[in-house]
Amino acid sequence: MHDFSIVLIWLRVWISMAQLQQGGPDEKEKTTALKDLLSRIDLDELMKKDEPPLEFPDTLEGFEYAFNEKGQLRHIKTGEPFVFNYREDLHRWNQKRYEALGEIITKFVYELLEEECHLKKVYIPVDAMESEPRSFIFMSEDAMTNPEKLMVLIHGSGVVRAGQWARRLIINEDLDSGTQIPYIKRAIEDGYGVIVLNPNENYIEIEKTKAQIHLSPDSSDEPAEKRERKEKIPKDTKKRRDFYEKYRNPQKEKEMIQLYIRENGSPEEHAVYVWDHFISQSAAENVFFVAHSYGGLAFVELNCCNWVSSSEPLDASVESMLPDCPRVSAGTERHELTSWKSHASIFRFFAEALEAKRRSGKAAPTRRSQRIRYDEL
Repeated sequence: MHDFSIVLIWLRVWISMAQLQQGGPDEKEKTTALKDLLSRIDLDELMKKDEPPLEFPDTLEGFEYAFNEKGQLRHIKTGEPFVFNYREDLHRWNQKRYEALGEIITKFVYELLEEECHLKKVYIPVDAMESEPRSFIFMSEDAMTNPEKLMVLIHGSGVVRAGQWARRLIINEDLDSGTQIPYIKRAIEDGYGVIVLNPNENYIEIEKTKAQIHLSPDSSDEPAEKRERKEKIPKDTKKRRDFYEKYRNPQKEKEMIQLYIRENGSPEEHAVYVWDHFISQSAAENVFFVAHSYGGLAFVELNCCNWVSSSEPLDASVESMLPDCPRVSAGTERHELTSWKSHASIFRFFAEALEAKRRSGKAAPTRRSQRIRYDEL
């Protein structure tokens, strides 16, 4: 029995109850009997039978997938690409399975950054105590000492972590289009020092203790106004809400607490922290940023170019409603592919900027001390 079947069963039950309530005394007795029957149904058990356990492998081999010589994720036995709808009509379970695979992909990319790109993991805050939450970035050996040029890579928002552009591309396309690895290898070949930011790693999660789960409303951190609104909810509404929650989340998952990382609790904080403690302290005379999507809001340079999704050919000028920086086409209409498709053009842009600086003998424009907000434009 699947989710859809359960919905139909309950829909029929509610229709039957509505019809019975319109009748006379006999129908009311039937309604009472039906309500009594429903009260004895264990919704938790009913829903759990419908959804398999949310337990997944913790390795690619366990999922029976591996990356082939082209960097494509393929099933070990069939050679087929990843299949999202592994269990028909179980979208939530399939999504959880996808997320579990995504966590493995993240660790796999971290390993590639260290083993293939020879980057080192650097923990932050730099003065973190052993007991406090920490994040990390990746740096080349010469990131702080390269006297000429430094490249800083920043991914967008969401589930992606250091070294990734888009998880969906890694899983459904290949490692080249979905990760920052081609940029890192090309940058190292061209003599850049490299720093890879990790702006979405803002907190760690720990499981709530039983005492924290059973905190009384008065002793919780929930605002008083929100508690008052909850207390005013009619009992019937609460019952319907409880039923929906049991249907939506039949398997009670662990309740977690988020412990934010000091001075790195948001992508913006992370970017500023890395700027203050690493980028601004580096020996590089020239610093270049490659920022995808939301990563561009963390660092906006005066001397910049924005490759945007567009149906126009690669590098064609694209009109902008905001006076932030020149916009050109990335040669693709898919947002997640813009960094990969514009890869060669971006390196050419950097080389031309360096050459222009050498010819003029003037320093490139420096970063604004305070970014202009969109409501000020």
